[in-house]
Amino acid sequence: MNSKLIELSSARCFGGYQRIFSHYSKTLKCTMKFGIYIPDLKPHEKVPVLMYLSGITCTEANFIEKSGFQHSAAKHRMIVVNADTSPRGVDIPGDSDCWDFGKGAGFYLDATEQKWSEHYRMYTYISDELPSLVRSNFDECYPHRWGIMGHSMGGHGAIVIGLRNSENFLSISAFAPICNPMNCELGKKAFLGYLGSSKRDWEAYDSLEVIKCYDGEPRKILIDQGTADSFLAQDQLLPQNLKTVNNDKVQIEIRYQEGYDHSYFFVASFIEDHFAFHHEILSKQVS
Repeated sequence: MNSKLIELSSARCFGGYQRIFSHYSKTLKCTMKFGIYIPDLKPHEKVPVLMYLSGITCTEANFIEKSGFQHSAAKHRMIVVNADTSPRGVDIPGDSDCWDFGKGAGFYLDATEQKWSEHYRMYTYISDELPSLVRSNFDECYPHRWGIMGHSMGGHGAIVIGLRNSENFLSISAFAPICNPMNCELGKKAFLGYLGSSKRDWEAYDSLEVIKCYDGEPRKILIDQGTADSFLAQDQLLPQNLKTVNNDKVQIEIRYQEGYDHSYFFVASFIEDHFAFHHEILSKQVS
C-alpha cells in the first residue's frame, strides 16, 4: 500500500470490502477522501474499474451509503471508485454561501477565474490524479478497463470526462445528468463563477458540445431519467437537447423511467442495469 493513502474505514460487504481513504491531492492542494469497493477476488486477479461521480451537495459517502451498488459490483466483479464533489478543507470566501456553487458543487471542471483556480480543478483530479493514484496502489485494477458514470452534476461530469478522455474511459452512463449546462440556470451560474464569461471556455465542459465535437472511438452512453424529477420540470437537465446532436460516433440511449424522481431511490432502482451495461463493454476489452 502506498504510504500516501490513509485508510479511514473498511467494512465487509457482499464478500468484498468497502473502504474509504484520504490523501493529499497535489491537483486540488488539499486533503481529499474517496471510496473504493473491491469484490472478493482470487490472488493476483485483476478486474475492471468503474468510477462514479456524485451530484451537487454530495460527498464521497452518499453513493456508498444510499445506492446499494456493492451488490452489483460483487455480482459483476468490478472495482468501484467514487470521489468527492469538490475540494475540501480549504476556505474561500463565498464557497459555502449557497448549495449549488462552491463546496459540494465543483462541477468537474478546472476553474480559470483567479479566486477558484488554485483549488477547484476537479476535472484534472478525476481524469488524471485519482485514477493514477488508484492504479499505483491497487494491483487488482485492470489499468485499461475503466468506465465512468454519475448522477446529476456527476452525470454531466461522467459524459464530459468520459468523452474527452476516451482512451482511459471505455464506457459511460449517467443518471439524470445535467445535459446542457450552458443553457440551464445551474450550469450558467457555475460556469460564470468558475470559468468567467467566455462561452468558448464553457463549451469544453458542456456535455452537448463535447458530444458534438467527439471524434474518438465509437461510444455508447446509457442515460436514465425519471419523469417525476423536479429538476427535469425546471429545465435544469435538458436531456431532450441531446437529441439535436448528430454524431455517428456517439450512440445515446435515453430511458425515461415513469414516476421516478431525482433521489438515490431512483439511482438504486436502476443501478444494476448500469453495471450490466458497463460490464458488457469492459469485459470485451483487451487489458
